[in-house]
Amino acid sequence: MLWGKVVNIPKLWKTVFKGQFTYSIDSKSRISIPAKIRKHISPDANDTIVMTKGLSSCIDLYPLDEWQKIEEKLLKLNQFQPDELRFIRMFVQYAHEDSMDGQSRILIPQMLIDYAEIEKEVLIIGALRKIEVWNPKIYTEYLKQSPLTYEEIAAKVMTE
Repeated sequence: MLWGKVVNIPKLWKTVFKGQFTYSIDSKSRISIPAKIRKHISPDANDTIVMTKGLSSCIDLYPLDEWQKIEEKLLKLNQFQPDELRFIRMFVQYAHEDSMDGQSRILIPQMLIDYAEIEKEVLIIGALRKIEVWNPKIYTEYLKQSPLTYEEIAAKVMTE
């Protein structure tokens, strides 16, 4: 062979979710993960999603491999320090794991539906390493609450 042995270099998977999608939650409390988001889920996640209470009235969804990175950080917290222990409890108590079914749906637990005030329609937003699920009305209100404009926020946070 003229060029030598061909070596397959493994693709370094980069989980970066982006975009927004409006879907419905079905009568069994399942939502579909949009194909444009699903294609960025690493094979290491084994089609498994861990969901928990988000910080802004939404539900945070993490592919299993991304969740494991968060667990590693949580394990480094000092469980004898009251604030760190409180955060661990508050964050992990809502965690629920589910595998996507054949139609790429996951079951959302009722406690998370209640927390995010999900009704029939959901807004699914890619947020880099996680996916957020919002009640669209609450998300619109969340955006309106900012005292800064989009441009002002960009100027403030996008510095070198």
